[in-house]
Amino acid sequence: MIRRQSLILVALLAAALGGCGNNEESTYQGWIEGDFIFVAPDEAGRVENLYVREGNSVAAGDSLFTVDAELQEADLRVAEAALANARQAFERAQQLLKSGSGTQKNFDDVQAQLREAEARERAAKTRLVRRQLSSPVSGAVQQVYYRPGEMVPAGRAVVSILPPGAMKVRFFVPQAVLPTVSIGDTVSVRCDGCSADVNAKVSFIASAAEYTPPVIYSLEERQKLVFLIEARPDAPDGLRVGQPVTVRLMPNEAK
Repeated sequence: MIRRQSLILVALLAAALGGCGNNEESTYQGWIEGDFIFVAPDEAGRVENLYVREGNSVAAGDSLFTVDAELQEADLRVAEAALANARQAFERAQQLLKSGSGTQKNFDDVQAQLREAEARERAAKTRLVRRQLSSPVSGAVQQVYYRPGEMVPAGRAVVSILPPGAMKVRFFVPQAVLPTVSIGDTVSVRCDGCSADVNAKVSFIASAAEYTPPVIYSLEERQKLVFLIEARPDAPDGLRVGQPVTVRLMPNEAK
């Protein structure tokens, strides 16, 4: 009996020591996302010219595309004619006021009409200029959504651009692990074909859980709660948008 108890004790001790030496790393599956810049016209129209294609590198200010501007040109001509008439009326009212034949009220009214005509003319010029779209940032053209001849609705992107380094790693951690992660923490990102792991810093932690049960949280259901985390890679050049990655939380002493 004593020998049997000794054997059991030795087995339990060996198992405990084996468990202590087999700490699995906290790894989670994630993916790469990009913070795209979507370039769209203010008003609906037909794409006339397209100066870029997918994969092109552009600098801030480079021409991307133009949208037909016939309506805007017509509005500008109307605004310019109205401005010319308002200036003439203002000059007459000014002369009448100086000669004493006009009233101050009439002069003030005409002056207000002139200012309104000037504002409408500036707005018409702005609408016309905005039919020629340029890149607001430097980066790579990721996708072209409309081609020459196609109608594009107001505010619908024609081109998307990915600025350099504007990528982030997104992954989920269970709610039990969430207290161990903080903004600014470093995580290690591994991907297929990458020559080495890439470090990234946690930049966002969701305040709401995903896949939450509707009413009651049992112990099993709480274990299903996960929270979205985003991290910015230190060297994102080798990463691609949509690429699956494995994220490893760094131990406390490595943070």
